[in-house]
Amino acid sequence: MISILLRLVLDTVLVATCLFVPAGTMAWWRAWVLLAVLFTVRLVTALVVYRVNPALLRDRARMTLPRDQPWTDKVFLIGVLITGFLGLPVIAALDVFHWHVLPRPTPVVAGFGLVLFALGWTLKGVVLRANAFATSVVRLQRERNHSVVDRGPYRIVRHPFYAADPLIHVGLSLWLESYVAALCAIVSIAVLVTRIRFEERFLRRELAGYTEYSARVQYRLIPGVW
Repeated sequence: MISILLRLVLDTVLVATCLFVPAGTMAWWRAWVLLAVLFTVRLVTALVVYRVNPALLRDRARMTLPRDQPWTDKVFLIGVLITGFLGLPVIAALDVFHWHVLPRPTPVVAGFGLVLFALGWTLKGVVLRANAFATSVVRLQRERNHSVVDRGPYRIVRHPFYAADPLIHVGLSLWLESYVAALCAIVSIAVLVTRIRFEERFLRRELAGYTEYSARVQYRLIPGVW
């Protein structure tokens, strides 16, 4: 559990750096609230998931990428991190403190953004509890007898873990009062959608039963849409 807690702290510090350095100040109460929500929700969900899938959390806490991860997935993973989880805080900070490109969202819209942000991270926790194979990389986990998971949120969409990302990216942008960052979230979502397409090709080819699962659960990310 120590390695998992350390990873949570390091992730939070990294996001804080992406917020405060481009802002040029630490006197940004919205950023502090965002960080508090980020750490609290992830900590609570980690404690819940650890009781069910401790090996999964330890795997996700690793700082290195496995050798059997396809190179394309490494590119998309880094792309989502740069354009979304790290890039959007930087853009929001620059916009709020330096650019001032668009008017700021109203307090109601900003508050709704924080709700979306918290819901996104909560959804990730729900998914990790339901799927012991939900590692941060795409690979066939033979050592764990990798099989198709079709319970919980996986009954609704095939990639519920990724479905949380748009909530997180748009939510943090609105809470930090940057419509520019919210618009830039389109880039991270586009990278995510491309990653899903490549991941599904891999799973259909390597994971027994995934093609049949795809026929049962029609939508990938958003019910009724895609």
